Amino acid sequence: MKRAAWLMAGAVPAFWGAYTWGSHLLTLATVWRGPRERRAVALTFDDGPDPSFTPRVLDILEREGVRGTFFMIGRRAAHAPAVTRRIAEAGHDLGNHTWSHASLWRCGPDRTEREIRDGHAAIAQAAGAPPRFFRPPWGKTNLAMFGALRRLETPCVFWTVQPESRRPVAPAEQVRRGVARARPGAIYDLHDADGVPGAGARLVAYLPALIAGLRGQGYVLVPLRELL
Repeated sequence: MKRAAWLMAGAVPAFWGAYTWGSHLLTLATVWRGPRERRAVALTFDDGPDPSFTPRVLDILEREGVRGTFFMIGRRAAHAPAVTRRIAEAGHDLGNHTWSHASLWRCGPDRTEREIRDGHAAIAQAAGAPPRFFRPPWGKTNLAMFGALRRLETPCVFWTVQPESRRPVAPAEQVRRGVARARPGAIYDLHDADGVPGAGARLVAYLPALIAGLRGQGYVLVPLRELL
């Protein structure tokens, strides 16, 4: 009995490690960037829609003539349907960022299926069109995620450049990082809502300068559907 208990105690963490950490081996076959042949990049926006900051981001993109991709949290889309529909009507791509922004490292297969399916459905209902792409919160995956995405025929898209991650970064520094790290085919991961406190306000402050900086380097800004 003691040996069986010892084996079980070791088997559970090993299984969960394979289910979560091990699943990242499969992300090598997912999308991290577009083709390098064209001097084009894509701006993507996570964690919204935010009823305050997302409309201001949309105003900037409209003024600059840029279409991007919004990876939205399903329950936020359901609570802000007018903003979600505006994103779709403006010609931006729609992305699913799960229903509640739960870490998939902490979700078993059933919860993973619900997070992805319910997020997809909520965005589709609010926007009037289904999301084309999926991005897991914090980039964390598990093995069940891939099956759920196959059933929805939705590719998983990560990012190449992330000017701000889990800690606040000043707007000017985000512009510097964003321009310095630009490469053909790069996918930018920006945040139009406050996953990190103040992220939405910082994005509104620096987005025009980032767009100008990228264009100054000769880059064309396109939505994911065009980049890929």
